[in-house]
Amino acid sequence: MKAISYNRYGGPEVLGVTELDEPRVGPDSVLVRVRAAAVNPVDWKCREGYLDSLLRPVFPVVPGWDVSGVVVRTGIAVPEFSAGDEVIGYVRQDVLSEGTFAEYVAAPVRTLARKPRNLSFEEAAGLPLAGLTAYQALHRVLEAKRGETVLVHAAAGGVGSIAVQLAAHLGARVIGTASERNHDFVRGLGAEPVSYGEGLAERVRGLAPEGVDAVLDTVGGDALKASATLLTPDGRLVSITDPEVLSYGGQYWFVRPDPQDLAHLSDLAEQGAVTVHVSETFPLERTPDAHRRNQEGRTRGKIVITLPD
Repeated sequence: MKAISYNRYGGPEVLGVTELDEPRVGPDSVLVRVRAAAVNPVDWKCREGYLDSLLRPVFPVVPGWDVSGVVVRTGIAVPEFSAGDEVIGYVRQDVLSEGTFAEYVAAPVRTLARKPRNLSFEEAAGLPLAGLTAYQALHRVLEAKRGETVLVHAAAGGVGSIAVQLAAHLGARVIGTASERNHDFVRGLGAEPVSYGEGLAERVRGLAPEGVDAVLDTVGGDALKASATLLTPDGRLVSITDPEVLSYGGQYWFVRPDPQDLAHLSDLAEQGAVTVHVSETFPLERTPDAHRRNQEGRTRGKIVITLPD
């Protein structure tokens, strides 16, 4: 099969198109014909070796954790899916090895859910990792509730844009940080936009003088530091990017695969409560360009790799 892989850590230049054997399907897995695979910051961080202490690389590494596609065949212990089913998945393994930037991926059923019928394969590919990150942070860690004020950083990005929609669906008031050019986009998602940079805390205070009940940080650094000063006495803080959050009394969260959570996100997408904005698509052979674009850090929504059907 055709795949993108790398044999050593490095920049986008280490990525190349290669021919690999079709992955083996274990008893609890299914073989998925990949139609689209979203690019996430974790992809280039893995490629550059930043997660080496967490995930052992088995070279050649095929990058990518997000996928949407069609089941080709199932393992012997899989009653949940059948050939022809359209699925989405956050296909993270405990090593860096057989990812989703390929024509086929062997995906454990614990990483999969049915694809939302109203989303294209490109849109659906952008839902798993970002959606699960937002959903788990809001529900499991922050326990956000109706009527609360929730601050979401990088509200126009992949995780942030879905978090805004999920928090608004809960009935929370949402404030979202974004660059000026993305304010209308963030407003359309259901948040009150504020700009990044110096004076951020004062701008948020102008909208929420008594503080915010919950903060989802996807930026870290100065934004995280400012967030800690904005919490109400019972406010909660979670970061998905900066472990320094622990020093501010908050929690650090690393998303995990969960088929029930992913199925719920699929249902919300079908209800129209969650949409996925795809800013740009690239064919498989242009994955290095997609990595470069994502690494610039100014993406609205998601960047997606596409494969022919």
